[in-house]
Amino acid sequence: MNVAVEGAEIFYTTRGEGPTCLVLCGFGTGPTERMMPEAISDRLRLVFVDLRASGLSTGEAADLTFDRLVEDLEAVRKDLGIERVAVLGPSILGVVAIEYGRRRPESVSHVLAVGTPPKGDMTSLGAQAAAFFEEDASEERKRLWEENRSRLAPEVPFLEVLLAQTPQRFFDPRFDQAPLYADANWKPDLIRHVLSKLSPSWDITVGTSDLKVPIYLALGRYDYVVPPVVWDGIAEKIPNLTVGLFERSGHQAFFEEPERFAEAVGEWMAATPSVAA
Repeated sequence: MNVAVEGAEIFYTTRGEGPTCLVLCGFGTGPTERMMPEAISDRLRLVFVDLRASGLSTGEAADLTFDRLVEDLEAVRKDLGIERVAVLGPSILGVVAIEYGRRRPESVSHVLAVGTPPKGDMTSLGAQAAAFFEEDASEERKRLWEENRSRLAPEVPFLEVLLAQTPQRFFDPRFDQAPLYADANWKPDLIRHVLSKLSPSWDITVGTSDLKVPIYLALGRYDYVVPPVVWDGIAEKIPNLTVGLFERSGHQAFFEEPERFAEAVGEWMAATPSVAA
């Protein structure tokens, strides 16, 4: 499906039954659909949305602001004919999900953020992640990462870097993630814009009184990209935030522990009422 918005068309697909949850995608809906467990489709109607300038959606990445992204998601919600939706953002796209909830509490019932950092400063996050990896990772995991990194040529596409980061992103450091991205529709301008323009100054601790929509934060114990320790001393300061730690997961708990993720999210949503519209 496509919905027309100012300066673009936003593409989305749907799967499952139950309350509607927008799932944010940055490199085409296919990889995210493949990684999202069928078990959660039994609980939620998943709507996979290609953000503006990504996947099959059109538009220019340079036009993106948080307000523009929110308006795009609002257009999808209205096209679906749904009064309120949940929204799921993996990794840095969890920032977009949180901002949608912050800006439109009348439209968003619940926010799900998976492997999302509390701040968008990638330099600081990278330093924290590297220190935790050095302290915590097994020797095998470190060796595999060094081998993968040594094979990377300068200026390689981000997708190749992502594949090389398997020891940092998955519970199983030898997992072959390449098939998950076989049909990735990668447009580097989007992630470049999000990382360099939108996220650097973003900080979840700024304006916490505006975070009225309940947030479920799923963190993987073996996530060395956004390790759980980066939330130490922060998570408890955020109102309406629930943290779920997945002990056999890396950066994408919904893929590595699908049954537990679906159960945890389902139970949390059932027990956590949305704010009054």
